[in-house]
Amino acid sequence: MKFSTKGKVYRLSSTQRLPISMDDAWDFLSNPANLKEITPKYMSFDIISGADRPMFAGQIIQYIVTPILGIKTTWVTEITHVVDKEYFVDEQRFGPYALWHHKHFIKPVEGGVEMEDIIDYKVPLGFLGRLVHPILVKPKLIEIFNHRTKKLIELFGEIKN
Repeated sequence: MKFSTKGKVYRLSSTQRLPISMDDAWDFLSNPANLKEITPKYMSFDIISGADRPMFAGQIIQYIVTPILGIKTTWVTEITHVVDKEYFVDEQRFGPYALWHHKHFIKPVEGGVEMEDIIDYKVPLGFLGRLVHPILVKPKLIEIFNHRTKKLIELFGEIKN
């Protein structure tokens, strides 16, 4: 997992290899209903609407999530780009970030698939948000993605390098 900063926009990138087929990877990763399964339980992640059909560009998905301190937050994302069995992009339309742009890539590798996530995001509240980023936001994102990595290994196994 890598973090970088370009001005006031942060980037988190993560790569994981799974010993499953492209079809199985795409079916699981592109189904918004599976987000609940790979999100930490304490976040009380619930989809309100928009996950009732296969993923498509323009799809709006609404969630309720409790990221910190038991505070429930509505999060609305739009699937802006989809290329079947290659990548999709979700962007926040309403929620906790000033900017959230999440690219999900999958590609075949020996023994399975490689997933790559690239998230460009900006915290709200200007200078104050940037102050709390290293204390609250960055560690929380690392925790969430570490949980997701472990959960995907539990579900599918892993490709040993």
